[in-house]
Amino acid sequence: MTDRLLNHSAEGPASAPPLLLGPSLGTSYALWDRVAPELSAGHRVVRWDLPGHGGSAAGLIGAGATVGDLASLVLTLADALGIGRFAYAGVSLGGAVGLHLAVHHPDRLSSLAVICSSAHFNGAGPWRERAARVRREGLGGLADGADARWFTAGFTVPRLVRDHREADPEAYAACCDALAAFDLRDRLAEVCLPTLLIAGREDPATPPEHLREIADAVPDATLVELPGASHLAPAQRPEAVLTALRAHFDGTARRGMEVRREVLGDAHVDRAQARQTPFTARFQDFISRYAWGEVWTDPTLTRRERSMITITALVAHGHYDELGMHVRAARRIGLTPEEIGAVLLQTAVYCGVPAANSAFATAQRVLAEEDE
Repeated sequence: MTDRLLNHSAEGPASAPPLLLGPSLGTSYALWDRVAPELSAGHRVVRWDLPGHGGSAAGLIGAGATVGDLASLVLTLADALGIGRFAYAGVSLGGAVGLHLAVHHPDRLSSLAVICSSAHFNGAGPWRERAARVRREGLGGLADGADARWFTAGFTVPRLVRDHREADPEAYAACCDALAAFDLRDRLAEVCLPTLLIAGREDPATPPEHLREIADAVPDATLVELPGASHLAPAQRPEAVLTALRAHFDGTARRGMEVRREVLGDAHVDRAQARQTPFTARFQDFISRYAWGEVWTDPTLTRRERSMITITALVAHGHYDELGMHVRAARRIGLTPEEIGAVLLQTAVYCGVPAANSAFATAQRVLAEEDE
């Protein structure tokens, strides 16, 4: 815990695409215990605690706080971790934070999932009353009724109920102030990134119609309704939530495969897929997801430029089999034999004449095959 940053937990490879997970009011990042470890296989997952919840300092917010204040704390955390753009999923108040980020800081998000949440929370009155009650009586009474608000009958997660009971009353009340003031219904059409809405069919706090309202307003949003799930769906239906989140956030794998085929050609990719075994499957997924889905889709460089860089790197490291493949790819992208030769001549200066000699031999063979 620090006085400046939200308490958080990071899982997964530091080089993987970042995914931030936000909690519901009254819970800690333990809400994601049965989902985050699986997501971390392909993402750098960062779970965070609300102020005064879990390990986060209560003083990070005060009376009259807004969802925008919480969103600023999330961005401060991301900055401290060296994270620029990130995917985001949040439950209830955590989902409201995601919607605020999507409207006010769209440059920071790559995609969004809003779970058991709303663009408004049934008006300010009930939340002001709850804030006043908590400031007056503490959290004991509310925690006693947590199961009924959070889960279907007969289900509970003792850790989360304990987190509710142990949260700081003033910070909890400040989060209620934020929910009281939150209403983004007139801004939803501005959300311009891939958005998934997940509703619990049995959720009394943010019933499915709240998620439908968002889905109807956000362009091209996807809505999933989970039977048997109440307000804390990641805790009650973790497998279903995980399936939906994977399908949403792993779109880079599908796009990566499209780009891989565009650059390398269907014949090459089909051969690679045919040779795939259970032993190599995760490596093939890694290539599609990161090399082709993240790097080659980045518009900062053109595909021609990326092709030239790739050829140079392959010559530098003596990967001549891969070089042949990328000479073919360069021709598919539109490089002329003269341009490929100029790249290889450049490698003679900076990678060495013997390396360039082998590279010219490989490229000449590939270009000759194309002419046949």
